[in-house]
Amino acid sequence: MTATHSTASTVLVAIDISKHRHEVLIGIPGKKRRRRITITNTLEDFQRLAISLASYELPVRIGFEATGNYHRALAHHLGQAGFDLKLVSSVGLARTREALHNSWDKNDPKDAQVILHMMEIGAVQFFHDPLVTGTADIQELSKTHEIVSRSKTELWHRILTHYLPLYFPEAERFHRSSRTDWFLAFLEKYPSPHMITVMSQEAFIADAWEVVGRKVSKERLLSDIYATAISSVGLPVHSDSDAIRMFRMVLAEGRSLIRQRDVIEARAVELLSNLPDYQLLTTIPGIGPINAMTILAEAGDLRRFRHHRQFLKFCGMDLATMQSGMFRGQSRISKYGNARLRRTLWMAGQTAVLKRTNSFRDKFERYISKDRHNAHLRRKAYTAIAAKMARTVHAVVKHGVPYRPFFEGVSPGGRTSL
Repeated sequence: MTATHSTASTVLVAIDISKHRHEVLIGIPGKKRRRRITITNTLEDFQRLAISLASYELPVRIGFEATGNYHRALAHHLGQAGFDLKLVSSVGLARTREALHNSWDKNDPKDAQVILHMMEIGAVQFFHDPLVTGTADIQELSKTHEIVSRSKTELWHRILTHYLPLYFPEAERFHRSSRTDWFLAFLEKYPSPHMITVMSQEAFIADAWEVVGRKVSKERLLSDIYATAISSVGLPVHSDSDAIRMFRMVLAEGRSLIRQRDVIEARAVELLSNLPDYQLLTTIPGIGPINAMTILAEAGDLRRFRHHRQFLKFCGMDLATMQSGMFRGQSRISKYGNARLRRTLWMAGQTAVLKRTNSFRDKFERYISKDRHNAHLRRKAYTAIAAKMARTVHAVVKHGVPYRPFFEGVSPGGRTSL
């Protein structure tokens, strides 16, 4: 959080955001009575509010809680009008409301009062408008990629748990990677093993040769599929039935999602390939184009974090300890931060420890050396690797130096900085 220096000559404006209207509470210097107005989510009201605030002829600081994406349009218009914008933490707002009113009671006017109080004591955060900072396109690419990937995962689970058990249970073992669509293309053409066994083996291999794409020992693979189809327990559904039509519709949707994902990834590489921060991030083991894009989309300019501990806190990977009197609980990561960043760093760390000759693998091996088969110890090791990944990401971008596999910089306190 950032401390507010002097509010004696500053107009403080608290806005409680909602979908269709916003409650605005204005604290004017020298006046005890606060002005409360309600504006709708329209351009006319946005302009009316900006003109009203500018009429005070004093510096204006505006605070609000991030609410879905409903705050983005209003914040952009007010930012373009030259006002100072601050974010209020959702968790901090809830705790402060309970402390001030001794109740969990929540309503829009009361939230505006609490936001104004938090602005007066300086319990606010910086607001970075993605459209102004130039990260809007990267954010939309990253979020859309996540939506497409999740949709494909859900669809694939639907195929595994519903369609394949009905029509071709044994086919699952031929699927190896979710990054290729040959398997879905094959099922789309042969959704039932009975459509394979109506042909001879030679005829099937010739007919399916182009469907499975480029494969090592392609003839052996197709022969194995044919032998599997002969002994399959799949239901003998007619090829023109509505059941098969629905199966093919789902398969076509899955192939479409794969194409969308590939288009987004290609565009991400095209957009970011010349960006210095992207080039630095991709030198780190475990961070490919999508992970690098997610980090840049969610964290923005990493140089704004003066110390890696600030970045760790932003990710929710800072340590928190429950302590009361003589009791001191175990330190755990707080998880009060950006969940997408935390998940990305966790996945990057898991990938990094599978590679050879890097400091992540070395630290992981040292961490689990006492008991390699202890699941709890391995989970703690992966958490430590994710935190190390966050520190490395921050250091590489802040110092502008590519990742060095076994370099450990020493901080003034004597601890390693990576």
